[in-house]
Amino acid sequence: MRFKVTIVGAGFVGATTAQRIFESGYADVVLIDIVEGKPQGVALDMLSSGPVIGTDAQIIGSNTYDESVNSDVVVITAGIHRKPGMSRDDLLMTNMNIVGSVTAEVAKRSPDAVLIIVSNPLDAMVQHAYRVSGFPKERVVGMAGILDTARFRTFLSQELKVSVTNVSAYVLGGHGDTMVPLIGSTTIGGVPVAQLIEASRLEEIVQRTRDGGAEIVGLLKTGSAFYAPATSAIEMAEAYLKDQKRVLPCAAYVDGAYGLDGFYVGVPTVIGAGGVERVVEIAMNKDEQSMFDNSVNAVKGLVDACKGIDESLK
Repeated sequence: MRFKVTIVGAGFVGATTAQRIFESGYADVVLIDIVEGKPQGVALDMLSSGPVIGTDAQIIGSNTYDESVNSDVVVITAGIHRKPGMSRDDLLMTNMNIVGSVTAEVAKRSPDAVLIIVSNPLDAMVQHAYRVSGFPKERVVGMAGILDTARFRTFLSQELKVSVTNVSAYVLGGHGDTMVPLIGSTTIGGVPVAQLIEASRLEEIVQRTRDGGAEIVGLLKTGSAFYAPATSAIEMAEAYLKDQKRVLPCAAYVDGAYGLDGFYVGVPTVIGAGGVERVVEIAMNKDEQSMFDNSVNAVKGLVDACKGIDESLK
């Protein structure tokens, strides 16, 4: 019996996520979007590729949530995307309304699902989805750290001309300008990266990581990143559905670890059949801890802004 995965939002991120899950064959897919005909057309096109790639998985498109009933995983990508010059934070109010509405609909129909939030500003959106859904914290998680870490590893592998598989790294904190690539924990084939790249150049790579999304937005002009975000969300879904116990950096609810008391932020987690089964604490040096604290405060500012909007609407 195949799993069931619902993806809300048939834009580039959602469609790419749907395609790759469908092609893998381990889950049937429901693709939802408000634009009439769009998810149906995208789904039919993908379904027609099944005989070519050899999968009997099913995919359907819909403009309602009824087909999402009893999903094992729901990936929420819905929302407006960044334009050149726009920060993730600029998206706050519009995407808060969208993500809140979507979360309420899917939570009613799939009360046992894991929710994976991709919409920006990520950390505030996953906190909002957690509040709206009423789900246990283990089953609401945000996709960010995997993507940020992947960019960091990519840039390091290019700099040193080594395989990305030899680069071990974590990027923690909020998904934005204050994210924290942990230099002290980054190794290349087991060798500390600080021994291989001089400090000034490392800082340039760190900054490029922080600006990675904006760099792509600037190049595309009319859209934002979608291949890497989709792949990152799928890695989280597979870790849960296949009970892989993967250690993955995600926006998770942290209660006690890292000195936090009930708050979503990017940290290493273990994802398995229980959802986010635990948070993994990594020792940071003084500078990293300071940057992490600053990132947490930035995320708290966005979360407080969401709460303010909530209160104003009551």
